[in-house]
Amino acid sequence: MDKAPEFLDAPPGAPRKVLQWVADVAAHTRPAHIHWCDGSDSEYRTMIQGMQGSGLLIELNQQTHPGCYLHRSNPSDVARVEHLTFVCTEQRDDAGPNNHWIAPDEARARMAGLFAECMRGRTMYVVPYCMGPLDSPYARCGIEITDSPYVVASMRLMTRMGAAALERIGRDGSFVRALHSTGELDPERRFIMHFPETLEIQSYGSGYGGNALLGKKCHALRIASWQARSEGWMAEHMLLVGVENPAGQTHYLACAFPSACGKTNLAMLLPPATMPGWKIWTLGDDIAWLHPGPDGRLWAINPEAGYFGVVPGTNAQTNRHAFEMIRHDTIFTNVAVTATGEPWWEGLETGVPAFDWQGRPYDPKNGPAAHPNSRFTVAARQNASYSPMADAAGGVPVSALVFGGRRRALAPLVYQSRDWNHGVLVGAGMASETTAAATGAIGVVRRDPMAMQPFTGYNFADYWAHWLAMGQRLARPPGIFHVNWFRRDAAGRFLWPGFGENLRVLDWIIQRCEGRGAAVDTPIGHVPTPDAIDCAGLGLDAGTMAELLAVRAPDWRQEMDEIGSYLAGYGARLPEELRRQHAAAVARLAGA
Repeated sequence: MDKAPEFLDAPPGAPRKVLQWVADVAAHTRPAHIHWCDGSDSEYRTMIQGMQGSGLLIELNQQTHPGCYLHRSNPSDVARVEHLTFVCTEQRDDAGPNNHWIAPDEARARMAGLFAECMRGRTMYVVPYCMGPLDSPYARCGIEITDSPYVVASMRLMTRMGAAALERIGRDGSFVRALHSTGELDPERRFIMHFPETLEIQSYGSGYGGNALLGKKCHALRIASWQARSEGWMAEHMLLVGVENPAGQTHYLACAFPSACGKTNLAMLLPPATMPGWKIWTLGDDIAWLHPGPDGRLWAINPEAGYFGVVPGTNAQTNRHAFEMIRHDTIFTNVAVTATGEPWWEGLETGVPAFDWQGRPYDPKNGPAAHPNSRFTVAARQNASYSPMADAAGGVPVSALVFGGRRRALAPLVYQSRDWNHGVLVGAGMASETTAAATGAIGVVRRDPMAMQPFTGYNFADYWAHWLAMGQRLARPPGIFHVNWFRRDAAGRFLWPGFGENLRVLDWIIQRCEGRGAAVDTPIGHVPTPDAIDCAGLGLDAGTMAELLAVRAPDWRQEMDEIGSYLAGYGARLPEELRRQHAAAVARLAGA
């Protein structure tokens, strides 16, 4: 058998443990070439040109969308594959019923068979990356080895990638090992394995972003959640946004919603004309790492440097900042294309699709022109509302944690938990209607605690215990809230206008954090009084606002029964305090 290629072009000073791992992977996968990524502009341009030559990327109209390209993934490879995603801990109970589990030895053997000589004829890319500001003590590093130039280009947009990250790895002495190959893109040979105890990720058979950009969900949530529990912090599926009032005071909110439930829109919210003087600062649209600070508050960084957002529905009215930022230097995935080479998706107000997301002449009989989970990948700095605090080494102080999801009924527009521990129950009981971001049926209500159902790298019972313990460490904990922008009337119409008008709700949340804001106590928590949220100019009548804030005890009793059954599935590991919080909520509802 021919020898694995040498890695003599490794950067000077590359850590020995990195060199050894790269050599071991090369010997097993047998690539034709090895390229160590430096993260430079010239390298990115070379990647883009190479993918155009191979057909992996399609150049879009450079007059209207300079620097923009289209990637079409295999039709079987368009979303996360949760049923093929595993957490491989030595003890099955440590992974918990919230994760699919395979014993580490069995998982390694299965993946070793898939990776054997899988890179023959291909280039193996070594991608050092840093999750978080390079100078932040809260940042953590990794190296992804991949045979996909699409992954390399995307990781450059999504992380602090390249030489500086490799230098930090040398200083830190540790890193997450992430190994990826597109393989044959065969759904029967597709697995994403996580080994949190050894900080390793192995992904084979997919080129889709969430399965292939291993710094994102795989590292920044599944592996990082394990690291966070071990080190005393939190890795959460939360956007991070700064809300500046007309007096110039800024509060930072970390908000957890399932994918495609308005996270990007909220992170880049454009204040309505009826609220002059307010500003929104975007720090992140998807993930937040939260650390207890010496002042007793919770401090947060966004570990990412870019956005991998769902694009359908994005236009100048729904999300102007996102719409403008993806008009240049963006990689689109699975959108449609007009006859003049412009990207197109459902919800775009101009243009006509000529070719659908699979490259076929557009025919409505074939379904949507753009895939419902089509994406954009873009550097965060292109966002007009980008906050320079996103690069602050120490992060920002968090005033409020906000949970939310899609519920047609039941959940009011907004409510506040009674305290931190009750807020953990609110987060643990979260449920939302499923979307196209994951494979499976759409529109089904499923339990999604803290929006972390697909992303927690260990047993949810232990995760909730960690949340409870974190609350004990905070002398000045943030308030915990729940929002629901998606409540509908009997005819199926949305009751709340949403989008920029959501700032009115954030205003009330901030008032509550400052000890102001009128509210009534209900069995589920503190709900705004009918006039507490400024609705001037919205044209909402009193009946609509009453319905938006309604808490119906019979419906909530059923909901709490379902939450109780769900929590009971975690058995003896479920924290006793969470049982107590649930029992107290049931008692309050019984007396309502």
